[in-house]
Order: sequence, then C-alpha cells, then structure tokens
Amino acid sequence: MTQKPQQPQSSPAPRGIANLTNVGLLNDMIERIARRSPHLPGMGVMHGPSGYGKSLAAAHAQHPNGLNAWLVQCKSIWTRKSFLESLLKELGIAPAATLAKMLDQATEQIATAKRPLIIDEADYPSDKGYIELIRDLYESTKATIILIGEEGLPQKLRRWERIDGRIMGWQAAQPVSGVDVRELTRIYAREVKISDDLLDHLVQIAKGSVRRVCVNLELIQDTAREEGLATVDLKSWGKRDLYTGKAPERRL
Repeated sequence: MTQKPQQPQSSPAPRGIANLTNVGLLNDMIERIARRSPHLPGMGVMHGPSGYGKSLAAAHAQHPNGLNAWLVQCKSIWTRKSFLESLLKELGIAPAATLAKMLDQATEQIATAKRPLIIDEADYPSDKGYIELIRDLYESTKATIILIGEEGLPQKLRRWERIDGRIMGWQAAQPVSGVDVRELTRIYAREVKISDDLLDHLVQIAKGSVRRVCVNLELIQDTAREEGLATVDLKSWGKRDLYTGKAPERRL
C-alpha cells in the first residue's frame, strides 16, 4: 500500500445508482414490453437470489432520468388494503374509503399516465393471495407491469394461471460480474484505488451478490481512509477480514 497525504475531512459524496448488468436487463425488458403489439400480454418478471441487485435495478428504472416507472415495494404483513394505499401514495393520490374505489383510483391514474409499474418483493402478494389484485390492475389498464422477486417467484406465479398467462417476459437476475464491481467502485470506493486482483477476489467471494460487493468496497475504502492509504491490492490487504455473508462461528 502507498501512503497519501492527510486530507481535510469533507462531507460524503451523494450516492448514485450504478449502471449494473441487472439494471440494463430490467430496463431492456420494460422497454420491450412497453413496445409490444396491443394484443400481446404486458407483464414481466425479474427473479433471482437475494442480494443480486434487483431492487437497485428497480430504483434505477423508477428514477425520472431513467424510465420514470412507479415503484411499490411490498411488505410481509401487507393486505390488499395496505398494497392499494401504498400504490396510491406512489401515484400521489389520497386513498378513497373503500377497496373498490381505491382500485378505481389507481387504474384511472395508471391507464392515463401510461408509465410502467414495478412491484418489488412480489413473492408476498403471491403468497398472501392478493396477486389477483395486481391482475385486476393490469386488465383495467393494459399497462406495463413488472414483478420482481426471489428465485422461486416463477414457480409461485404458475399456480395463478390468470397471472402466468399474462407474462410476456421472464428475466433471471445475473450474478455480480467483474464489470459490475468496477462500476460499483465509482460509488462505494471513490477515495481509494483498488487493484484488479482485489476486485476480482471480491467478485469471487460475493457468490453473485451485489450487496456483498458493496459492503466490501466500503469496508476497503474506510480502512484506507483510516490508515491514510491511496491504493490497496490483494497482497497488501493481507489477512484482513472481508464480508462473505456467513454468520460467525459459535465460540465454545
């Protein structure tokens, strides 16, 4: 490691959203479905393991400089009412008194605006049975609706024949790549130069997870900042710990 002169403390730089592989894959799917012929189905699914950056991709598509999609992230305790209230909040509408009126509010706005709707953590509505409510949204608007969830989401959706038949595209989220990790350094390790061998090692131990790479990049940058270091490579990092996602072993 090489030493660098002490720098005055400054406020953290604002965080952006990296242009990762799964960002491009989700954007491509949304744009392809949005361009579909009128008689074709208009729903899509991105599925994959936790940590692969699916939610980051959804946030990128939500950004006004991206696809300006609406985004709802489902929660484990939600009901139909909770879902509709959260959707209407995203749409900028005060919820009506009944579920039927809330659904009408949502469908009118979505149909008029013609913006994509992304529903993240879509395993929850599938598990809890209000996935049919999402089908109602689609049938009433014919909008581009994207479901994002875990690896098993396609199998869950096949239990709902009226949903499965409306899926135009299935996109498996891809594991983090060497290109991705170098893009992530632009956000999570801007203050330090990390060598290619250490970056490749981060990809190897991440087991596909973007989240683990981000944690490790920030860990390396924090260490470099504390020790006044300009560059870090695999040899100089040595036996310092890196985040692998494994729980610590029980001490006897």
